[in-house]
This record gives sequence, structure tokens and C-alpha cells, in this order.
Amino acid sequence: MEGKFWLEEETMHDPYHVFLGNNGHNQVLTIPSEFTLPNTEVTLRKEGDRLIIEPVPATSLLALLKTLKNVPDSFPDVDKCLPPLDDICSLC
Repeated sequence: MEGKFWLEEETMHDPYHVFLGNNGHNQVLTIPSEFTLPNTEVTLRKEGDRLIIEPVPATSLLALLKTLKNVPDSFPDVDKCLPPLDDICSLC
């Protein structure tokens, strides 16, 4: 994918057995580092007996760009065949 940005691929992980704790009236779940989400905010919903945790979509261009994987391609030097800037300005 030359010259394109792409989102990191989703990968499946083996299930983890974790324990729940309590913090006052809230139940606490420690998420293993293998399941780290790129965001600081998530939505939580319950479907039957399952809890679904999803990252809140990026709301700004900068936040979206932070989620993109680095492009390994090197970009071509598009100025290589152009005359120096001083020469262009003298032609105007």
C-alpha cells in the first residue's frame, strides 16, 4: 500500500482468566497489557452475560492520526528535478 495510511490490524488473543475487585460501589477489572486500547475513553455495554468494551472513536484529526500505524515506505524526493527556489523566483 504505497503512500497510504492504514489502521493497525486487529489480532485475536487467547482468553485470560482475571479476577474482579471492588472499589467502593464499583467493580474493578484489571485489563492485561496485551489488550491495551489506544484510547483513554471507552463505552461499556452489556449483551446477555457479556460485557462489551469498545474504544470511543477519535473526535479530532490529531486523535485519529495517533491511531494510525507508521508508514514503512520511504517517500520519493519530488523536488529532485526542480531548479533551486532562487532560480524559480527570478523567472517571475
